[in-house]
Amino acid sequence: MEPTVAEFFVGKKILVTGATGFLGKVLVEKLLRCCPDLDKLYLMVRPKSGQPPQQRIKDMLDCQLYDKVRKENPDGLNKIVAITSDMLEPNLALTEEDRELLQKEINIVFHVAATIKFDEKMKLSYRLNVKSLQEIITLCKEMKNLEVLVHTSTAYCNCDRQFIEEKIYPPPLDHQKLCQAMEWMDDEMFHLITPKLIDQRPNTYTFTKAIAEYVLAEEGAGLPVAIVRPSIVGASWKEPMPGWIDNFNGPSGVFIACGKGLLRSMRADPNAVADVVPVDIPVNVMIASAWYTAIKKPSLIPVYNVTTGGINPFRWGEMEAVVPSLFKRYPLQNAFRRPSTSVTQGAVVQEYWNIVCHTIPGYFYDFLLRLTGQRPRMVRIYDKMKKAMATLEYFTTNTWEWANENTETLSRALTKEDNKVFFTDVRPLHWPTYLENYCLGTKKYVLNEELSGLPQARAHLKRLRNIRYTFNTLLFVVIWRFLIARSQIARNLWYFVTNLFFKFVQYCRLTSSTS
Repeated sequence: MEPTVAEFFVGKKILVTGATGFLGKVLVEKLLRCCPDLDKLYLMVRPKSGQPPQQRIKDMLDCQLYDKVRKENPDGLNKIVAITSDMLEPNLALTEEDRELLQKEINIVFHVAATIKFDEKMKLSYRLNVKSLQEIITLCKEMKNLEVLVHTSTAYCNCDRQFIEEKIYPPPLDHQKLCQAMEWMDDEMFHLITPKLIDQRPNTYTFTKAIAEYVLAEEGAGLPVAIVRPSIVGASWKEPMPGWIDNFNGPSGVFIACGKGLLRSMRADPNAVADVVPVDIPVNVMIASAWYTAIKKPSLIPVYNVTTGGINPFRWGEMEAVVPSLFKRYPLQNAFRRPSTSVTQGAVVQEYWNIVCHTIPGYFYDFLLRLTGQRPRMVRIYDKMKKAMATLEYFTTNTWEWANENTETLSRALTKEDNKVFFTDVRPLHWPTYLENYCLGTKKYVLNEELSGLPQARAHLKRLRNIRYTFNTLLFVVIWRFLIARSQIARNLWYFVTNLFFKFVQYCRLTSSTS
């Protein structure tokens, strides 16, 4: 009899990189809650802002995400061990004692650490996404009891292809030559040639992630490896609570900008699939793939495309209709304008709406702030938002198809009970309900706004609506006074239109009275 997933993790010593990131936090929570008999959970964390790794982990565990663990498995939190490390340093900045400890102890490695910044400079992106993986591979080869290494990639690493299979593709270029070029080229020169290097890929993130997969297959030959490729990772669907999110990345920033009334228009194809996958799905696939790879020992590296578009698609045009209405029902505090975001396809049209809906209101609002003695900020906010939206346009204007046979096979290999605990099927996902929880999650967990403040937020939206009506009325009066009232042609046209309208109303009344 094969062990269940939870049974497989009994007594295991696990190493996780990137544990303080969004995906890493949810992975740690799921392991502690659903695999309670694991032995130790080693988290590689670098010091940051003067905080040692131990303090960073303590602060991480204090958040609401781990409430269920504290209730169901409080002893699990004592199984966490901080390992001081830095992905940018040689040998991961591990001490000799820590390295020997990991070589002796570790059974399972989850490599989640990476830079997810789309506009990261090539050298830094390569160091974080490729060089750090090479260091992890070297470390894994030294581990005496390693059973599996699970590497987290992205479904978009081969986005230069329309149909993406669950396999490792040849790299965009020879990574060794690229590494050599980085050694002698200065940063400015390398930045200039980056667009030529990435070619048809949109950014350094997808480019370096594609190289990383090939490096793993080449240098990790002989290691038990699995690769998990999630698409756009969004808020949780079910666990540990619906709608949990802790960052502004990807759709979260778009939703918040929409809810604040800042984002009035975005470039996207209404028919393109918004391939958002709830964070609990890739986390479950990561844990289940570790079990499957260690138990089944596949001859080839299993690659898992974790996406929603081919199974349960939701499109940007549908997103345009749902999200603003949700933020009108659950408004954010101190919104700049009422939520209303439209989707446009053309770059020229989008630039027009950027000027009309973002730039001009930004300058107007900053002018009012200066009059009241406050620091102007809206133009700066809109500039940042424009740059952020530009990095997303490639993904909002294109659609891909992904194979998912391996993910389906993994699901079938799980027992009925394991499929409930480590669910990977997105077919039952009801998008309107999920997006409602997502929008509420951005309000509660990212912006730390209490739901008790909803009446005040709704009252604020009503004030914004009244201001808009007043402004539109004044604008109409100004146009009438200075344009229509001074032009005979405009007056004649106005009288013709109003006369036609009143005749239509009169006709409708006569028709209703005779009937």
